[in-house]
Formats: sequence, C-alpha cells, structure tokens
Amino acid sequence: MKEYEMKKIRNLLFIGASGAGKTTLAEQIFYLTKTSNRLGKIDEGNTIMDFDPEEITKQMSLGLSIGYVNYLDHKINILDAPGCPDFVGDTIVALPAVENVVIVANAAGGYEVGLELAIEQIEKSKMGKVIVVNRIDNEHSDYDKTLEAIAENTKIKPVKVHIPIGKEGSFEGVIDIIKRKAIKGKTESDIPANMSEIVEEARMHLMEAVAETDEDLLNDYLENMELPEDKLIAGLKKGIISGEISPAFVCSAGTGEGVLALLSGIIDYLPSPEDSNEMEVLKENEKVSFICKPDGELLGYLFKLYADPSMGDFAYARIFSGTLKTGVEFYIPEKDAKDKAGTMYYMLGKNRNDCNEIKAGDIGALLKLKNAKVMNSIVATGSKLSVVPVELPTPTTWQTLKAVNQADEDKIGTVLQRVIAEDPTINYELNVETHENVLSGMGEQQLQLVLKKLKNRYKVDAILKDPRIPYKETIMASSESNYKHKKQSGGRGQYADVYFRIKPTERGEGFKFINSIVGGVIPSNYIPAIEKGLIETMEKGIIAGYPVVDISVEVYYGSYHEVDSSEIAFKIASSMALKEGFKKSKPILLEPINELVIIVPSEYMGDVMGDISTRRGKILGMEQNGKKQYLTAQMPLAEMYSYYPALKSFTQGRGRFTQKFSHYEKVPDDIAQKVIAAWQEQSNE
Repeated sequence: MKEYEMKKIRNLLFIGASGAGKTTLAEQIFYLTKTSNRLGKIDEGNTIMDFDPEEITKQMSLGLSIGYVNYLDHKINILDAPGCPDFVGDTIVALPAVENVVIVANAAGGYEVGLELAIEQIEKSKMGKVIVVNRIDNEHSDYDKTLEAIAENTKIKPVKVHIPIGKEGSFEGVIDIIKRKAIKGKTESDIPANMSEIVEEARMHLMEAVAETDEDLLNDYLENMELPEDKLIAGLKKGIISGEISPAFVCSAGTGEGVLALLSGIIDYLPSPEDSNEMEVLKENEKVSFICKPDGELLGYLFKLYADPSMGDFAYARIFSGTLKTGVEFYIPEKDAKDKAGTMYYMLGKNRNDCNEIKAGDIGALLKLKNAKVMNSIVATGSKLSVVPVELPTPTTWQTLKAVNQADEDKIGTVLQRVIAEDPTINYELNVETHENVLSGMGEQQLQLVLKKLKNRYKVDAILKDPRIPYKETIMASSESNYKHKKQSGGRGQYADVYFRIKPTERGEGFKFINSIVGGVIPSNYIPAIEKGLIETMEKGIIAGYPVVDISVEVYYGSYHEVDSSEIAFKIASSMALKEGFKKSKPILLEPINELVIIVPSEYMGDVMGDISTRRGKILGMEQNGKKQYLTAQMPLAEMYSYYPALKSFTQGRGRFTQKFSHYEKVPDDIAQKVIAAWQEQSNE
C-alpha cells in the first residue's frame, strides 16, 4: 500500500445521534472512492463499519469502527463512533487519535437529544470541530435551521463552507463558497445565477470569521475587503485547529450527492497531522509541549481494542511521531512494561490490509499485544513521554453478573476480561462486602451487549440482576456484656470467660480493640484469640449479615481454666459476648451515600428535584451553565440503581450525571427493619 506523508493524511471521528447517518455516510465514502465495490446498507446488514452480529441485528452502531480511503492522493482515516449514549466511552477515548471531529447532524431532525449528548462530549476538546449536515434531501430538511440550533445550544459557531443547491427532493449538489464553484457529483460548474448573491454573502461571513482569528488577516481584510484564496484557506485551517471556527458542509449520504465535494473539502480545508503537529504530552508527570515529526521521537496511542474470537485482540493505534515498525519493541509507560509490534494492519471494518509500519500521523492496528491496553501510550524504550490520559465518565448503571451454568463460572472471568477490554467505561470487580461480582457501565444496553458477546463469541450464558447494597452495621450506644463458654463432654472440656465494654466510635474510625486485662485473669497468650473472635464475627455481621464498623471493644475481665481453656474456646466466648452486647447497644444499619452532579436542561429542574426528594436525596446546590443546570446532590446508593432510566424519562433523554462515593449514613428505621427481617428469614431457611 502507498505510504503517505503527514500532510497527506486526514484523521476524522464521526459523532452524532443514532440515525443521523454516520455509518451511511462512511459507506458512501467507501463506495464513491471505489474502496468498496458495492454500497453497504444498514437494513441489509452488509455495511463495512457495522460488522458485529449484534450491530447487524439491531441495525445500529454499538462500538467504534475504523476504515480508510485513498482519494486525490490523500489518505483519509474514518473512525465511526456509536450514537447511543451508552457507548460514549468509545468517543471519549478516540478523541486524542484525531485532529478533526465530524459532527454529523440530521437536517430534518433539529437539535436532537443524541446530537446534544454527542456535542457535550467534545465541546471542551481542542481538536477541530466540523459540521456535516446530512439528509438534506429529506422532507422538512433545513440547513440553516440545523446550524442555528447548534450555534444556539452550544459553544460551537458553525461557518458555512458549502451551501446546498436545492433541498428536500430537489437537492442536486453543493456550492463551495471558497472556490466559488457548483459541484454536482464529480462535476464542477459555475454558480447558478439565482444563487450568486447568497454565495457572496456566505463567503463574506466566512472571510470575516477567518479574519477575526488573526491580526494580520484582519488587517488584510479591512484594507481590501477580500482575502486571497490561499490566505483564506490557511486562516481557516488555523481557526479550525484553535477551535474558533467550525466549518459546515452539507450532503445526502443516502443518494451520495455532496459526498465527493465533502471529501474534497476535507482534503483542502481541514488540518492534517502536519498542520496540527504540536500537542501537549506528559514528561515525567509534567505537561509539556511536544512537536510531532516523521523522524521524531516515537509516540503513539492505543484507543480501541477489538477481541476477534479467531484472530485474537486487535489494538487500534494512532502514531503521532516517529514510525512504529514490525518487530520493534516498545515501552508502555502506564504499565511500566514492554511490548512488541508483531503483525500490523490497516483496518477497513473487520477487513484488513497488511502493513510493515505505521508512520507519524497515521492509524493502524496491532495484533496480539501482551501488555498494552486501551488508553496506553507507545514510546521508545527509555523514553519519558506519555499521552495525557482522558477522563472517563463515572458509571450510571450497576448489575451483578453470574454464569447460568456452574461449569462456566471459572471460564467467565477470562473471557469477560477480553470483552470488557473493548470498552473502558465498563468495570468489573468483586464487591468484598457483598461477595458479588459487579458489572458497571453507562447504561443497560451497554451491559446487555456484554451478555450477547459472551454468548455469541465464547458460548457462555450469563445473567444480570440488581446488586446487593453494601450496608454496614454499627451501634448508637454503649453497653457491657460477658459470656462464659463452658462445655464438658468427657475428656478435656472447653472453658473461656470474657467481660466486654462495647462503645461506638466516630464514623469512619473503624474498629478499636482495647486490652485492659490486669492481674493475669486471662493469660496474655489468649488475648489474640479474643481479638480474632471479634474480627471474624464483625466480618460476618450480627443483625443483618453485613460487616460491623466503628466500634471499640474493651476486654477488662474474665477467667480461664488451666486445663480446659484454649484459643478456640476464647474465640467462641469473644464472639458470643460481642453478639449479646451489640444487640443491647442500639444497633443500626449504615448505607453508602453517593454525591451526584446532575446535568439537565433548565426546563426539567422541577421534575428532577422532586424525584430526588422521593429517593431520599438531598440537594446541596445548583449552578446555571448556558441552558443547563448543574445540580449537586447526595443520594443513597440503594436509590441509584434505578435512577438513570428515571432521569432519562424525566428529561426526554437529555439528563445525565456523574457520581462518586461520599460517606455512610444511618438507614431509616423502616427500611432497616425490612433488610434485617429479610436476612433473618434467609438465615432460618
């Protein structure tokens, strides 16, 4: 395959709402550039980008896929991100791999929820933001209104580079206002006479937007009321890189009209890796500026894993600087480990073309890496560089995972790690307090996809259910207790006698054991057994089967028998004395409380605040940010397992939240009684 210089490469990430036509646009690009000999269609299940069986079944993208085309002596890499919010992790992790994010908007859809949520993920990012208004041939389509909606609701300010010739059923091409040419299919022609005034007005607006980003350009423009084409294009690229300008294009991915014009615009007007070669990196944990060069220091980034059941794991990599060659050993600073570049490919969906190296500015895939994972850097051995890590959203959905068949229990851990490695927003860990394996992520659809992949790829059936709440037990009052363990059944007996003072400690202080034995009433060699009996009992729980926390136990008196006393006898006495004293000390249950930042449009605040109250939540504060309210609240974890679906329902899908653990708090008596009763019933079965 032909090799390309940095200036001849364009890296694009397609984002937008489900149904906006991202995958269809990619298919038209593949077809019109003769990368594919047929036009893939979603409803026929034969697209290049949506190749996973579950994607074909659901007729929607469920994971990031990658392809590329060679066009007009340039290579264009296309990363197609899913539009469903459950899979937003793919978008976030892929952002550092590209210079340009292409926001695909539905010309007839208005400011859709999916579009809004997609833009929220990239508004703060520094790469170029490009608008492609798709489906301009659909009924009720409107290019201007779509751009106005984006400008009105976000910090992105679209500036037209292409304008449509006709709309809805009469759409027949676009006008490039920089070149002042009408483009229909592959053919360029003069601008229709009835559109010349519209074109000049749009061109003036573009020149003004470009001039405002640079003092020299502004002086040129004010002096001549015109910018030469070369300066206009150079200024446009700089404005895209700085985020001050978002160029807008228009097309119909369904018919293909405007798509080749879009590709030409991408090549002519969007920044290449060479144009955007300065990046912020970490050097010995300090952020520094780094210039990417073809012959520079090796720096790469892994942004996606795909577990192929037959081939192994593919790791998609962007090389920023230097060249990664087959057989070369490289260093992974995040893992403090080395790996080796084996077989390499340029990926086209699930299809692939061999390559021997990936050069600066380009994207490829590495097969069967041993240590490197998603969000890891690729650097030369001995290098101090690494890529600045992205910030992932916190989970909004939690479920326990269990194999249906006991025979799969051992197998499930291994294959599950391969599946969830494809999406870094999915976490899987053992809750040491409830002894459950908990799968967490961004939504129910995401977790259900994990089950489908386990079954389809590895023949493992699993089920999901709500996790147990990791309650804790503690006390509100002090008490004294004693227990004499005495057992005689022939031969050597068992004897131990302990006296305890039991008190609550400060919340979060944990367990304190105090040895106040004097005079040898209990020999010192039995004291560790007493403490061990306490700890084992506390771990198992006393009133509801949950760990006991924040208590102090003082052993101050007791007795022993020279023959019948033993460590096991004192462990038993210790356990029984604690249980009796604990029940006299006003025992309570504690529950985890999480702190949330809930982001919702202002018009939904009333419903959201009312719902928080019904969930035993507390509102801590709120802040207006544009048309959104950022609401800070605390909520019991027990109420959060069902919160995300409810929030989406209240806000028509526009609400989201981040969360983190805050503290433990007393469970209301009525709820605590139900939890305790349920445990006692289970214990008696």
